[in-house]
Amino acid sequence: MAGKKQKEIRSEIKPQVRYALDDALNLVKKGATAKFDETLDASIRLGIDPKQSDQQVRGAVVLPEGLGKTMRVLVFAKGPKEAEAKDAGADFVGGDDLVEKIQGGWLDFDAVVATPDMMGVVSKVGKILGPRGLMPNPKLGTVSMDVKKAVSDCKAGKVEFRNEKAGILHVPFGKKSYSADQLKNNLTAVLAAVNKLKPQSAKGVYIRSLSLSSTMGPGVKVDATEVTKLVG
Repeated sequence: MAGKKQKEIRSEIKPQVRYALDDALNLVKKGATAKFDETLDASIRLGIDPKQSDQQVRGAVVLPEGLGKTMRVLVFAKGPKEAEAKDAGADFVGGDDLVEKIQGGWLDFDAVVATPDMMGVVSKVGKILGPRGLMPNPKLGTVSMDVKKAVSDCKAGKVEFRNEKAGILHVPFGKKSYSADQLKNNLTAVLAAVNKLKPQSAKGVYIRSLSLSSTMGPGVKVDATEVTKLVG
């Protein structure tokens, strides 16, 4: 049945058409025919030269409507900051004890926060956390003395993004079960965050195209004028 539904929706989507946002969201939600609550993803093609070190786009954004999942947050901290992390709702807090667990293959967490003084400890598992996108980073707000805010942001649905070699960003912005307004709120936040990170050396149109898709469904291209409205 799912296969039949997919064929129907794929025949309805015209690859050459750039859809109005409301129509694009409707088609993406319609195309999410899996039995689980599929994640919706925004693919943003940027007008950058990814080969240039000063044109890398990397950042994070707290989605106003969340991401529809409970984030398990690990914090490297000690002393008063350890208590602050626990009070903020961190799932795991510690130092060398957590390093040993991670070195032993334990990875049951979704985000990692660290105070600056603990980065020497964190570096011991950098080769494990780095490739998985879990290494704390000051630019992303995950290396901070404000542990309460860092943990709260992660719990609230903060997502990180980084351009691929082709100059494209892939950013999750909600679930199939979300309303159109919730998805628009999250997508607006994503595009605003990306727009703020435009490299000074990037020339021409910065956000060149936007397409939306679900975990298992087809992609739908969004009209450029709609993107301009969202970015403001």
